[in-house]
Amino acid sequence: MRTLDCASVFGRHEFLIRRLHSLTGLVPIGGYLAFHLATNAAILDGIPAYQHRADQIHRLGPTTILFLEWLLIFLPILFHGIVGMLIVSRGRRNVSQYPYGGNIRYTLQRATGVIAMAFILWHVFQMHGWFRWEWWVESVAKPLGGAGFDPAAAITAPQVIQSSWIIAALYAVGTLACVYHLANGLWTMGITWGVWTSPAAQRKANIPCAIVGFALAVVGIGALYGMWTADLTGESGYKPEARGHQAGAWQPDAGSKWDVPKLELGNEGKLDP
Repeated sequence: MRTLDCASVFGRHEFLIRRLHSLTGLVPIGGYLAFHLATNAAILDGIPAYQHRADQIHRLGPTTILFLEWLLIFLPILFHGIVGMLIVSRGRRNVSQYPYGGNIRYTLQRATGVIAMAFILWHVFQMHGWFRWEWWVESVAKPLGGAGFDPAAAITAPQVIQSSWIIAALYAVGTLACVYHLANGLWTMGITWGVWTSPAAQRKANIPCAIVGFALAVVGIGALYGMWTADLTGESGYKPEARGHQAGAWQPDAGSKWDVPKLELGNEGKLDP
């Protein structure tokens, strides 16, 4: 009787699996990473702007969001991550014997992949609790420090980041690992798909890939800086009631030092006083 294992399946279909792995790293995972970092960077314009971005997304409705999350985010990440772990387990590191640029990038790509996978699993649990069943959120996720983000009260995101400098540091490391893995992955993807095959073309491809990585790193660290420095005591005057809040409406806390009237989304989706 034949034994079916991941290694044998990977070996028989390695060409197809590696190309699907490469493709999912760019679309949809890479595209979502850029979108996610840009959305979080709205915190630099203040908590109201960040809440407005969250409201725009969640206006799609919970069913649509859940469908899109699994189709375009979670399933591709799980596939990419599992295949990536298999690739890492089959690879051999020789950077200590041959400390060339290519070997260093090879090692960093796999190291950042492992870090990124662990970070994503932790991040999704900490902010969303992995699953949305009420019993799971209340009985498992929250007691373990998860499900800390409420999209109806987006101020909960900077509250999580500001809860500990260790949390902020882990987010910085995880964000940079994801960004490097994507930027360097673009370069290796071009080789995999035959876009740049000659050494000269590969050297030229370093430039746009480095620009993408630098831009995303700036956006990601900028978003984290905005989360860390957000004025929770002042702008928290906009904080809506969690869970029971209708996205888009703002209820100032009594006695807030921010003397600003209630803001609501107008008919065109703009914040109107």
